[in-house]
Amino acid sequence: MDFSINDEQQMLLDTTQRFLTSEYGFEQRHKLLESESGWSPAIWSQLADLGLLAVDIAEADGGIGAGPVGVMLVSQAIGHGLVLEPFLSSAIIATQAVTQIGSDAQRAQWLPSLASGESIAVLAHDEDKAGLDFSRIKTRATRSDAGWTISGGKSVVYHAPMANLYLVSARVDDGSLGLFAINADSAGVTRHALRTVDGQRAADLEFDNVLLDADARLGNDVSESLAAVTDAGIAALCAEAFGVLDRILKATIEYSRSRKQFGVPIGSFQALQHRMADMLIQFEQARSMMQLATARCRDADAQSRRAAISGAKVLIGQAARYVGQQAVQLHGGMGMTDELDVSHCFKRLLAFELRMGTTDEHLAICRSNLQAA
Repeated sequence: MDFSINDEQQMLLDTTQRFLTSEYGFEQRHKLLESESGWSPAIWSQLADLGLLAVDIAEADGGIGAGPVGVMLVSQAIGHGLVLEPFLSSAIIATQAVTQIGSDAQRAQWLPSLASGESIAVLAHDEDKAGLDFSRIKTRATRSDAGWTISGGKSVVYHAPMANLYLVSARVDDGSLGLFAINADSAGVTRHALRTVDGQRAADLEFDNVLLDADARLGNDVSESLAAVTDAGIAALCAEAFGVLDRILKATIEYSRSRKQFGVPIGSFQALQHRMADMLIQFEQARSMMQLATARCRDADAQSRRAAISGAKVLIGQAARYVGQQAVQLHGGMGMTDELDVSHCFKRLLAFELRMGTTDEHLAICRSNLQAA
């Protein structure tokens, strides 16, 4: 895949960066982080007005159709801005689920409102002890006279507190995996809100005999399609993490130039120069793996696609840990204070390692693929 940026992609990137620089500074974000809701509907509406919520919707469905590279560029900017709004959850993952799995009628019903920001949807898929293994999904979908009955629970669903539509994976009576659209205010839905380690809003969800119409189901057996949606989401998440790495690395370099010890900037000390050189190497490796994930995230071959995606998640996860830890150490004790930008970046990178499969889980996939080869 050619990663040279054309004029349209450059304009998309510039628009996103310019907006976040002017409207999403450190102080503005900190106020949102400490607010009760943890996000800004006004910012979300502005992202929609800029067309960013339609970045991964095909032109035929009324979107921008920017493709994987466009998603990568916007996600980098979203990560660099440490955005708290549900861009990845709704505009990328849930939107891709509707696009890939939904019928023509379902796409027509939901994609316009997702693009306009009127609706926020999240994929409710993760369960305790299930990890990346779809066969461990225990939420059940049973046919009823009216349509379907859903019972079970989902764990740490990012941005569920602000969503009005849940796309819930559940095991159907015939053993296949189904995907069901459930309104957040449906009877039988219980939401236990929580904060993630980096301050983003999430929730554990419980479904107690939730009754759905027959047309609430998207597709039939969605195992393969849902795996493809997940891989596309991980690729975008990797791009977000790279944006955070860019921010924390620049902040550390700037600090090393301004902080003085013994009358000289600490960046002049050879030992610290070596450490920052190692950080830069990790950063550039993360860039390459992000680009690999972007290039392969829509491959039809599920095994080779997952190998590339898991490899990227592992190496970017390792870079996130190394660069984050070194940045905090180089800043000293204040590197972990909320008053400093570095601490927020560090927490976001830590959350990245845990989200959509941990580094260890993806490393196990990589090892399994090597043994199979």
